[in-house]
Amino acid sequence: MKITFECPDKINGLLTMTVEPADYQEKVEKTLKDYRKKAQVPGFRPGQVPMGMIKRQYGTAVKVDEVNRLMGEKLYEYIQENKIHMLGDPLPNQEKQQPQNFEKEGDLTFVFDIAVAPEFKVELTAKDKIDYYTIAIDDKLLDEQVKMYQSQAGEFVKAETFSGNDTITGDLRQLDAEGNTLEGGITTESGMVMPAYFKDDDQKKLFEGCKAGDIITFNPKKAYPDNDAEVAALLKVKKEEVAGLESDFSFQVTEIRHYQPAEVDQKLFDRVFGEGTVKDEKEFRSRIAEGLKAQFASSSDYKFLQDVRAYLEKKVGKLEFPEALLKRIMLQNNKDKGEDFVEKNFEGSIKELAWHLMKEQIVSANQIKVDDDDVKRLAKEAVRAQFAQYGMSNVPDDVLENYANEQLKKRESVDGLVDRAVDMKLTETLKNVVKLNEKSVSLEEFNKMLEGK
Repeated sequence: MKITFECPDKINGLLTMTVEPADYQEKVEKTLKDYRKKAQVPGFRPGQVPMGMIKRQYGTAVKVDEVNRLMGEKLYEYIQENKIHMLGDPLPNQEKQQPQNFEKEGDLTFVFDIAVAPEFKVELTAKDKIDYYTIAIDDKLLDEQVKMYQSQAGEFVKAETFSGNDTITGDLRQLDAEGNTLEGGITTESGMVMPAYFKDDDQKKLFEGCKAGDIITFNPKKAYPDNDAEVAALLKVKKEEVAGLESDFSFQVTEIRHYQPAEVDQKLFDRVFGEGTVKDEKEFRSRIAEGLKAQFASSSDYKFLQDVRAYLEKKVGKLEFPEALLKRIMLQNNKDKGEDFVEKNFEGSIKELAWHLMKEQIVSANQIKVDDDDVKRLAKEAVRAQFAQYGMSNVPDDVLENYANEQLKKRESVDGLVDRAVDMKLTETLKNVVKLNEKSVSLEEFNKMLEGK
């Protein structure tokens, strides 16, 4: 087999591969002999079918399969041995590739376009200064977190008078144009509303200060405009029945329930951090601060890596890519989405590709590697964070282990976790390589920076 490679502009490579009969004949003959042993043809005993007949029936297909297998193996072997940094998969050259006749003996020549990564050098040292933002944990932030835990552990209690976000239960009757109960109209018992979520302010005001026994006239369609599903749920009828409904309804209040946040006491401490772990409010706030510090540390690291990316993109400058070829490759990988998709997303893909190549160099230079234990540990932390969002900070380790194992059964989850593990190790390494320009900011300021404001 003969392979030649030329890349005069450093990014558009042309690889020519000539497959000679000696490269594939032995393997093809062996495969055809195996076919002959198994072939069942009327008039011939098993294994006695003439080889000529086997070759006529299967020869070309076997040859095509073997040549394709051989090309794939030798092409990637050549790419690796010659250290060609190929982007995407090779594509047949549209101008130089000639049709090949597999039914005839002789050489077969294939010409491939190879997208080659641009050559550049990127490195970071202690001479490079990059901002690192730490989020300040103040009393206001702690108060908000305490209120969040109180809300998560709260419960609904009966109230005499409606206010704020209370829920109201009552019986509804459809009214006619004169305000009387409509004969044969919609009637609903124990319908529930939360006026705070009405879209119309005038409808909200109708319920202000109401008490059990009060009768209020309101219009469900005005309270929930353009939301027939919500109106149907309230009136306990099918969505189709409220399509043209414009009537007012009487609402006789039977019960008002107020959501009461939990008290800041031992019961709340135990619910959040486990029984007996926290003894008083001071320790409770201290433990919350520790959790926020760990949570914000990952946010600070995320922002730091974003800033590293921006710093390197500016330092490296614009990289030259084989754009026409990469567009062909992108189209090949997204055949169902078409050329419009490629044009719309190409610029963003090139930016991500450039960052990937930069990160690849830094990861290699710092000998950063990720193993199974890293991925498993990150999966458990991701599960722990999910539970924490629901105020569950004391989930047993075996429960975390089971959830993490389920995540690791999904290929897309594993790929995402590997990427995150690389980013985390890279971030930790670079914090000890570059000079950090440390700045303390409020959570509000930090969020605005992430939003680009």
